[in-house]
Amino acid sequence: MSAPSTVGSILSEVAAALADAGCASPQADAEQLMMHVSGRSRTDLILSRRDPVAADDPLVAELPALVVRRAAREPLQHILGTAPMGRLELAVGPGVFVPRPETELLAEWCITALGDVGLDDDPHRRKAGAPAGNGPVVVDLCTGSGALALAIADRVPAASVTGVELDPVAAEWARRNLDSCRELWAGEATPRTGAVRIIAGDVTDPGLVDGADAPLADLRGRVDLVVSNPPYVPLATYVDAEVRHDPHHAVFGGDDGLDVIRPMLNIVRELLAPGGAVAIEHDDDSGADVSELLAGTGFCRDIEVHRDLAGRDRFTTAYRCGGGHRCARRGATGDGATQNDSTRDTNEGTDQAT
Repeated sequence: MSAPSTVGSILSEVAAALADAGCASPQADAEQLMMHVSGRSRTDLILSRRDPVAADDPLVAELPALVVRRAAREPLQHILGTAPMGRLELAVGPGVFVPRPETELLAEWCITALGDVGLDDDPHRRKAGAPAGNGPVVVDLCTGSGALALAIADRVPAASVTGVELDPVAAEWARRNLDSCRELWAGEATPRTGAVRIIAGDVTDPGLVDGADAPLADLRGRVDLVVSNPPYVPLATYVDAEVRHDPHHAVFGGDDGLDVIRPMLNIVRELLAPGGAVAIEHDDDSGADVSELLAGTGFCRDIEVHRDLAGRDRFTTAYRCGGGHRCARRGATGDGATQNDSTRDTNEGTDQAT
């Protein structure tokens, strides 16, 4: 008779199976699956390693089917039904891009940049009128699951945030996540003077901002921060099996990965107020290309490429000419960022795109 399974033996077996399947983090994935199916915390798993597991325990009755799915390289987030973004757990699944940890670095830059915005006495904003209160105005282009829009809104309660998404399936995931966040925020004491909305729109189409009936006509020239995690992987790039579960149109950005970013900069130009910031995630080989595109618009200054924790170029930021920085400069440079000095002075004080 074989010895009964224990929590520790199951964990070891699952981790080994996932390692054999080529999963990048088999131990962590095994723990996440066991926590998900059993309701245990990670600490509980560690402290109960020697505990025997009954045949009707979810670790025996339900876990194996989830392990088979993960071993087939279905994204862990699809199996769990959520993906973390800051303190938020966003609902994700088939039809929407799964946010990656690297994007949290972009969100943190945006949150830091917005942290010291003080617009109550800004005559430009006072004349135009803000969508809600006098907090910063943010637009997230290609919002997908709403990851960046909601992470920023969560940490900057005064911000008025608009997420723009073309794909109706992804937009529905974003609205679902917005509803969950509203429930979360309603139970907290932090006053929220901003507002969050998800709208349909093509970020490459000038009709997004042009014309009285354009979806973003009300924000033209009034936005303090435009952020985007667009499709940016070059078509010929090999991607992991998990990435192939994401919608193709949410991952790949043409032959050089810039097919969405190029025309999107026209929208950015129309939206940003003088001194407003733009932050765009991109492929790790595209930092120089995105910097060049931003410099070529004629409306950007202080262009910086920021690296992820692995030292790869991950996102690029810039500010619109024609005014002082509307976002704080705290945290904009330092470790993980490089300054594109050649564009800083060339475009200073000019606004050729208007």
